[in-house]
Amino acid sequence: MESNNKDSEVIDKSVMNGECSPAESIHPTNLNKTKNIDVISTPSELKFDNAEPEEEDPEIVEKRKEIEECLSDVDSVDVEKWKNLARSKGGLICDEYRRRIWPLLVGVTKEEMTEAPSLDELSTHPEYNQVVLDVNRSLKRFPPGIPYEQRVALQDQLTVLILRVIIKYPHLKYYQGYHDVAITLLLVCGDRASFPLLCRLSYGAGAPLAPFMQLTMQPTQHLLNYMLPVVGRANTKLANRLEEAGVGTMFALPWYLTWFGHSLGRYALVVRLYDYFLCAPPLFPVYVTAAVVLCRADEVFECELDMAMLHCLLSKLPDDLPFEDILVTAQELYENNDPLDLEDEVVALEQKEEEQRRLDEERSRRRRAARGAARGAARGGGRTLARLRGARGVLLAAAAALLGVYVYYRPDLFFNREIDYV
Repeated sequence: MESNNKDSEVIDKSVMNGECSPAESIHPTNLNKTKNIDVISTPSELKFDNAEPEEEDPEIVEKRKEIEECLSDVDSVDVEKWKNLARSKGGLICDEYRRRIWPLLVGVTKEEMTEAPSLDELSTHPEYNQVVLDVNRSLKRFPPGIPYEQRVALQDQLTVLILRVIIKYPHLKYYQGYHDVAITLLLVCGDRASFPLLCRLSYGAGAPLAPFMQLTMQPTQHLLNYMLPVVGRANTKLANRLEEAGVGTMFALPWYLTWFGHSLGRYALVVRLYDYFLCAPPLFPVYVTAAVVLCRADEVFECELDMAMLHCLLSKLPDDLPFEDILVTAQELYENNDPLDLEDEVVALEQKEEEQRRLDEERSRRRRAARGAARGAARGGGRTLARLRGARGVLLAAAAALLGVYVYYRPDLFFNREIDYV
């Protein structure tokens, strides 16, 4: 696995780092390049809820009992049961349960949970410096108030976790944002279980992170483009407004790349979503992005019809979004809009975007040509004026010389003449 930094600089400055204005020079079809998806620089600072609610929902109380009963005899519980518990209201409730159940959701076995190598053993890898840079960026994702030594240990564990996957699957391309997924798995499951879990998500048939780890971003952008047709089928007026503003899908890119881990400020919301995503179809996070946009339809209509302002509005996720309701909506959207049924709409959307990109490039080329012609005309005019000035000087010099000769031979015409006043 390797990273590529060719097209990262502009995107990193505006699309994903919390700024409101999208990068003007970035068009979705321009992302089909060798890449490191270097688009995530300033994560939301996580808030860890330390205190339990004073009075827990009775439904959750009963669910706790059910989970604990299942965990008391894990071998008798099939994976569908774990998936139903993860998807239903409240998810897996707490990290104590998630630590044991997340690996089961993706088929990780105890035999795969091996001891991690030391960081020193991996520090010579070509991607070591890039991974360390990303890990340092993820400090806000660590629990607040932990001792310095523990924080350093977590950083080292995160670096080792990512490098182990890089080494195991060298053909995959590392992207920035991968560490947001990795840190969530590490915080919940620890270093032994998080490695095979992250491997399952990164490689293999239906691995949800695999499209992000290809040579270009085209597979990622193609999948994210399913969001707009889903929104359109649910709310045509909203879809038309988004299209009229030209806001596109870039505001949702960090949600998809990191399973919302980069963009949400509350840890409890992040792991709740991971409960669902770990047992959902690979494209399901895109349906959640559509459900989020639909949930915020009123805000979109109240916002000025301006691409930058709508991008700013949508890219910042409030912590008070009703994600339990959003997950229910997303599931309904998925059941009513099979990805195969949406393919023609997605292809048409991409063709339209490509045509728009071509027109934009043509207009840009004409503007550059016009500016070049104007500068050339200005330079040519200056040279013409200089030539005219030079020619006039020559004529004046010649006239002066002729006048001097004439005065020499006929001085009587110019000097000592009597003036006739009569």
